[in-house]
Amino acid sequence: MIRIANGQGFWGDWLDAPVHLVEQGPIDYLTLDYLAEVTMSILQKQKQADLQLGYARDFPPLMARLASRLKQRNIRVIANAGGVNPHACAAQVRALAPELKVAIVTGDDIYPRLDDLLARGIELRNMDTGAPLSDVRSAVTSANAYIGAFPIAEALSTGADVIITGRCADAALALAPMIHQFCWRPSDVDLLCAGTIAGHIIECGSQCTGGNSQVDWQTMADPANIGYPIIDASPDGVCTITKHPGTGGAINRHTVIEQMLYEIGDPRAYFTPDCVADFTSVQIEDAGPDCVRISGATGAPAPAQLKASISYHAGWKAQGSLVYCWPSALEKAYAADRIVRGRLAQLGLQFEEIYSEFVGFNSCHGPAAPPIADPPEVMLRIGARGPSKKDVDRFTSELIPLVLSGPPGATGYGEGRPAVREVIAYWPALLPREEITPQVEVLS
Repeated sequence: MIRIANGQGFWGDWLDAPVHLVEQGPIDYLTLDYLAEVTMSILQKQKQADLQLGYARDFPPLMARLASRLKQRNIRVIANAGGVNPHACAAQVRALAPELKVAIVTGDDIYPRLDDLLARGIELRNMDTGAPLSDVRSAVTSANAYIGAFPIAEALSTGADVIITGRCADAALALAPMIHQFCWRPSDVDLLCAGTIAGHIIECGSQCTGGNSQVDWQTMADPANIGYPIIDASPDGVCTITKHPGTGGAINRHTVIEQMLYEIGDPRAYFTPDCVADFTSVQIEDAGPDCVRISGATGAPAPAQLKASISYHAGWKAQGSLVYCWPSALEKAYAADRIVRGRLAQLGLQFEEIYSEFVGFNSCHGPAAPPIADPPEVMLRIGARGPSKKDVDRFTSELIPLVLSGPPGATGYGEGRPAVREVIAYWPALLPREEITPQVEVLS
């Protein structure tokens, strides 16, 4: 049996979680999942500005902080912190923690190859709309294929203390140690499905240990010190999900099922680079305090295509807010919204969308919000999106004047005009598996 923990669910997660996982009990592998779809575009832009950037910059200092304990306890780290620049990330880890042996997995970045792929008839059509990537080719900012667990397992076979990848399937971070430790093969489909499902359960960190949970969140024990998840994995594919004793949060059948259903689409066919897992086949049982047993997973072999995460520039946006207080807070907010929209119409500016929310009244539930006769306070939050940065910037000047020229009692304008930001849109696509050749490299 091996113990695989996950200490990050996204770039920006609790910085101390990985440290607590290392210090508070035994683990064999520490995984860290930094990458969301939009993160790749952010990192690509950073790399274009500075060739030494393009990775999760929290990661090298974390490795320096943990280096001695990782070596003492023989804990190996697997992280997709490499983003679009695994070499630079690994070099920085080596500079800050020279005692750690580092290997990288590359081959996911298809951004430099887009024109060649399109020229050879690989259209990278949008999985949602069917449109070819050529429609937005000039606006593309990043493009990465999802790599599976077997290249990461190959990197583990080098004996490296730290494995750094770019874009890989989230669950692959946890599946790879099982493949490496238990010698699972691509033909061991049900075992790969079992490991994938367990990896999916822990990939969002504390979201399976009571964080962001609809179940008993009011009475959750010590959420300030929430424990992060650990898989106890067996060679037969049976896994238990647990956390270190004495930590906050909770692991039970309810919290695990909530995370299992997160971002899976069809539960009978969860496609990954390593297998197609059938989530409906799984048996989920409480196996003790803060311990859930996962067994019975089945599925199908790896698909012929890999998914690509592509992002592209889709215009500009800005949003600002004003707060109105009782009496007639909602009426004031509605009036302010009408004034802003009226002034924008007079200017003849071009927007793809102007969107208003009334926070404290219906921003979360829209028309389904329960009626409130006269709320004590309402925030008007209004945003505009369009192709012209100049027009969006002009929008930002129309909200703050309402402090004096609009309804009475406005507040919450201390930050002044809102900032204009680039809109990055997501383009999911498929490409033939044979187009991707992962490479493993050990840094000396």
